[in-house]
Amino acid sequence: MAANKRRLLLGAAAALPLAGWLARPAEQGGPHDAYFQKLSAALRAAGVAQASLVIDLPRLRANLSAIGSHRAKTGMALRAVLKSLPCLALMDEVAKAWQSQRVMAFNAAQTLQLLQARPQANVLLGKPLPAAAAAQLLQALPAEIGAGIEWLIDTPERLAQYREVARQRGQVLRVNFEIDVGLHRGGFEDQAQLGQALASLKSDPSLRWSGLMGYDAHVAALPDALGMRETAWATAQARYQQAWQIAGEALGPQPREALTLNTAGSPTFRLHEGKSVPNEVSVGSAALLPLDFEKPLLADLRAAAFIATPVLKRFETFRLPEGATWLSRLAQGWDRNQARGYAIHGGHWLAEPASPAGLAASGLYGSSSNQQVMVSSARVDLRPDDLVFLRPRQSEALLLQFGDLLVFDGEQIAARWPVLPASA
Repeated sequence: MAANKRRLLLGAAAALPLAGWLARPAEQGGPHDAYFQKLSAALRAAGVAQASLVIDLPRLRANLSAIGSHRAKTGMALRAVLKSLPCLALMDEVAKAWQSQRVMAFNAAQTLQLLQARPQANVLLGKPLPAAAAAQLLQALPAEIGAGIEWLIDTPERLAQYREVARQRGQVLRVNFEIDVGLHRGGFEDQAQLGQALASLKSDPSLRWSGLMGYDAHVAALPDALGMRETAWATAQARYQQAWQIAGEALGPQPREALTLNTAGSPTFRLHEGKSVPNEVSVGSAALLPLDFEKPLLADLRAAAFIATPVLKRFETFRLPEGATWLSRLAQGWDRNQARGYAIHGGHWLAEPASPAGLAASGLYGSSSNQQVMVSSARVDLRPDDLVFLRPRQSEALLLQFGDLLVFDGEQIAARWPVLPASA
């Protein structure tokens, strides 16, 4: 019996290395596919030799058309999110496709830049700004343009601050009330407090109520399990309805079509069918479909933005620095996808490798914003000056980092679109 047990233990011990070997990562990689070969050729013909952000114009327009169909289906207007698309030419594409001048802005600097260049824009602030920032922005704009801005109000205290700004300037300000529909990131949640704030506007000619804003992005982030998403969605709709009823009680019956009753964002706009209180949805990132927005509700959209950057150096054998070189040999023995190394121009972006397949950032080497080290199997055969492509995880965090956006029309780099000056 003891001998049998020993034989079983020895057999199991001998099988462990074999099992581990069979569990090694599969070798991956290859050349650019036809799409990225064509994009690479267009960039090379345009003389692009540094890290750049490329917009695929046909894909962008197809995405905008698909998103724009939501208005025809639901009757809900579309409001473009400036922080996600911080480029005037890009915003012009959106306005044309959606036949809408509605914009959601998120800081004073971009609001000023937009309204100085596009005074016809209908601006709703997507977050409450300090009253001092609002006063400075109003000071920089002609009074008739500043009067059109809808300022977001989230508390009675901020309402009092904006009331003081309006009185000091002798200017009527439009105020839109942020309501907490379940995200719990601020906004009016207490019904009595909301009612009192709204009622205070009846006797105050310096402020004019313009509507409500309830952001419901948390709904798409919740899992379907245990009915969490369904519950969050029902709660968001109920809270918006309650806020609308409170507004009617505080200010009297209000015409929906004359107000801005905003909701949603790229992850949730397609949940809204125009059958509830909100009359418009905000959409920004979905136009470019960065990686974080690849959701089932957006499955018909395509990635329309890529980082292109050249390879600076090729390492036939990937090696870690002295003192740890043995570790890279060990890693290569386990994972054939760490055979070669490449240093690229720039790096450490909020992005993931897109092409060639099998290229990955080296977790062992660490991140670098100067020369990110990438690794691959021997199936990837890049040379210095060859381009690699990464897909942004978000648009708002990246579009301001590369200078002019390079516009690919499907054949060539047809334009360069300046982005707005960097701002937080």
